[in-house]
Amino acid sequence: MTAPARRFLLVGLTGGIATGKSTVSEILARLGAVLVDADQLAREVVAPGEPALAEVVREFGDVLRPDGTLDRKKLAAIVFAEPSRRKRLEAILHPAIRARFDARLDALTREGFEGIVVFDAPVMIESGGYKNMDRLIVVVTDEVIQRARLVARDADAADGERRIASQMPLAEKAKLADYVIDNTGDRAATEARTREVHAALVRDLAARARAGR
Repeated sequence: MTAPARRFLLVGLTGGIATGKSTVSEILARLGAVLVDADQLAREVVAPGEPALAEVVREFGDVLRPDGTLDRKKLAAIVFAEPSRRKRLEAILHPAIRARFDARLDALTREGFEGIVVFDAPVMIESGGYKNMDRLIVVVTDEVIQRARLVARDADAADGERRIASQMPLAEKAKLADYVIDNTGDRAATEARTREVHAALVRDLAARARAGR
């Protein structure tokens, strides 16, 4: 039997650490988009009992809390300090995350969902995953504000600098975007721009539906 055709628009949402992707994704969800969060999928694949967690422990050693759950901060301190270690972690996690992502898209396809599906993933461009999206949104902000937000959130300035340095510069990511949302201003400005982008995506979906008839 032929698999049903996908009737939704798959939109990648990315940016840099502390640029405000979570704010944008929350607004898009309120506007009716279905949100698939790569960080949530990443947490699911390293839950106790999952094969990916066992592989992480074999590779990185003592990175578990006493209750058997992954100590994400401890693991982050290891991988962000050494790019080769980060790549090894990605090689373990990405296939498992991709499998869950594909299963979610398959479920939405079978349901006949016809709206906007947003995949929120911080390293979508670095991993090449953005090439599989119908549209790409990049959230940007001023570098000074990005660093201030990160320090306020984490309080470890040196670790924050390492994380920013490990990612592709925002200006380079923005060049690949179909839509850019600047989150340098206040919440109202970000919400207004996000609403503009959502309206454009709805038009993109309608145009594609007409072309497919």
